[in-house]
Amino acid sequence: MSYNNEGMGKLETCRNFDRLYGRVKNRALTKRQSWLYEFLLPSISITSFDPSQYSAYRSISLEIGFGSGEHLCQFAIANPDKLFIGCEFFVNGIASLLSKIDEGKIQNIRIFQGDARKLLPEIPDDFFEYIFLLFPDPWPKRKHTYRRFVQEKTMFEIYRILQKGGIFRIATDCLQYSNWITNVFSAPIFDKKFEIKKFLHDFRPPESDWPKTRYEQKSTSECTFFSIEKLSSL
Repeated sequence: MSYNNEGMGKLETCRNFDRLYGRVKNRALTKRQSWLYEFLLPSISITSFDPSQYSAYRSISLEIGFGSGEHLCQFAIANPDKLFIGCEFFVNGIASLLSKIDEGKIQNIRIFQGDARKLLPEIPDDFFEYIFLLFPDPWPKRKHTYRRFVQEKTMFEIYRILQKGGIFRIATDCLQYSNWITNVFSAPIFDKKFEIKKFLHDFRPPESDWPKTRYEQKSTSECTFFSIEKLSSL
């Protein structure tokens, strides 16, 4: 399996990022994972962003916090002519995705190792077809709500980098965070910018279109799903 070093350059790796997450690794990597981390990851990492390097793909999508990578891999395998960029801070999740990429010989995934908020300013306007944010940490304590990814300022960045008609998908099993998301997108400043569809657990979108993550499969709480379409260009 061959890769090139597209996108190597100036952005920092995760160990230099603001410590918003605590530990970045919760268990030791296997020998195989360590090998993939050392030799495969550098060839598919994004450390600076040059959109011209991805012009061969029909479209490009972004997953923010891909966990173990199940959802990302399913989309990449089903759409070999599209590119999927995954952002993840945690070492074990990246190692798990690398194993899946290697085993499946998947060519159309790139990885940004770190907080997606560090990457967003590098992205051109009207760029992504889809953006996925699936089961992010809800930071349930009131003093930690500033850490939530869904914030008014960040959603303006999401609006900027989505194509017109592009979709931002969010899933959560935390009712408190679901209400927070609803309130953020209900703000008047987002009128005519987004169309929001909300699906409760019993009306979940079909798995053929929205594959389940391992987290969702294990969750014992009811989930809420948001499909948020960008209505207008900048």
